[in-house]
Amino acid sequence: MPGSFEKRENEMSQQHQDLIDRDRKVTFHASSHLRDFAQGDAPGRVITGGKGIHIRDKDGREFIDAFAGLYCVNIGYGRTEVAEAIYQQALELSYYHTYVGHSNEPQIALSEKIIALAGPGMSKVYYGMSGSDANETQLKIVRYYNNVLGRPRKKKVISRLRGYHGSGLATGSLTGLKAFHDQFDLPMAGILHTEAPYYYHRAAEQEGMTEREFSAHCARKLEEMILAEGPETVAAFIGEPVLGTGGIVPPPEGYWEAIQAVLARYDVLLIADEVVCGFGRIGADFGSHFYGIKPDLITVAKGLTSAYQPLSGVIVGDRVWQVLEQGTGQYGPIGHGWTYSGHALGCAAALANLAIIEREGLTQNARDTGGYLQQAMATAFGDHPIVGNVRGVGMLAALEFSVNPEQRAHFDPALKVGPRIAAAALDDNLIVRAMPQGDILGFAPPLIATRDEIDEIVARTRRAVDRVTDELVREGAVQAVRA
Repeated sequence: MPGSFEKRENEMSQQHQDLIDRDRKVTFHASSHLRDFAQGDAPGRVITGGKGIHIRDKDGREFIDAFAGLYCVNIGYGRTEVAEAIYQQALELSYYHTYVGHSNEPQIALSEKIIALAGPGMSKVYYGMSGSDANETQLKIVRYYNNVLGRPRKKKVISRLRGYHGSGLATGSLTGLKAFHDQFDLPMAGILHTEAPYYYHRAAEQEGMTEREFSAHCARKLEEMILAEGPETVAAFIGEPVLGTGGIVPPPEGYWEAIQAVLARYDVLLIADEVVCGFGRIGADFGSHFYGIKPDLITVAKGLTSAYQPLSGVIVGDRVWQVLEQGTGQYGPIGHGWTYSGHALGCAAALANLAIIEREGLTQNARDTGGYLQQAMATAFGDHPIVGNVRGVGMLAALEFSVNPEQRAHFDPALKVGPRIAAAALDDNLIVRAMPQGDILGFAPPLIATRDEIDEIVARTRRAVDRVTDELVREGAVQAVRA
């Protein structure tokens, strides 16, 4: 009966609202407007389940998650085989620490698997819980490495503007985004930021540069920074193969080749932050493989478990590992450890996750269906009157909005064009991400997405962009658009 159905819907809605009200009273949410949320002026939502590329909330409303959580649910939601692997491991051993040589079977098997995937030159894996703590480990390794080698001044680390490497004090310093620095007294001393490999954002074509020329420019800026600081003080360079939270920006042609030549010249370690790109997202096991990067250290997380359990890793290359061994020979056991390193449940989840990626060919799907995603985005938005740039690689894509695409002119930030389009998409039951520091819409769907699902993502996005475009025309923020 309709009356019974409506009553049930009302009951569910009230239950949902009650949960949100309780949440407002007790929870400190990440990346949120704390006052507005606590006072009820910002929305909340309680997620209760998911299947494939969809999630649902307490009201039973279903959304396409076109951002895979936070780039991480590579195998999609509701994979019972991962839940079963976690359960079975919990029955046998849920936890024991991995200090002083203690281990567990899934950790050993996972380390073997990661080293095999990472390829030649990689030696050992150290585990944590998140990309942030993994990059904290990287910074400690870099310091220890140079102390062992008798180079106490060689400690500075160069990151990039718009890079994202975590939210701690040190890792937030590595991150090159204002929101992670302002009001936190960051970046800390010893962490520097060089030019972002953001060809569109720098309007390089207007300056007469080709992509390769812009890559050479980025390499020159890096070399100038190293020389200005003193090569004897610069220890490492960290970079994502593809800029993630800084705008989902694939590197310009020749970028990594040019950067690595500079690093080799001054004996600077290369840390590849593969938290987003690792385990298939751009159509290769690692972004480093895709772009010909030969790192000394690699950071992984997110796609390692598809977020079914928290787990991160630092993959240590042979060159660095030899020095770490030398150091403990001199100084005794290394003074670094996390309580949950190599957690048995996380490792069991990772093994099940990687088995799905391999068995179902999801890395290949990211390459093939990802190529279709890039084509569909270009077709739908290549000549849209407020879209300045359509970009991406594999299952990563972004739209950058412009008040005048021909001139690459930015919208007034007060208009909040990116967040408005993300909100319009959400009204259409599509989750996409408004990226920070610009009017940019990001996409990172689960690697299981089909072409039909990509078509639906693009169609809903087009409706959202058109809706906000119409609003901007009515507001006088842009001129009436062409047909």
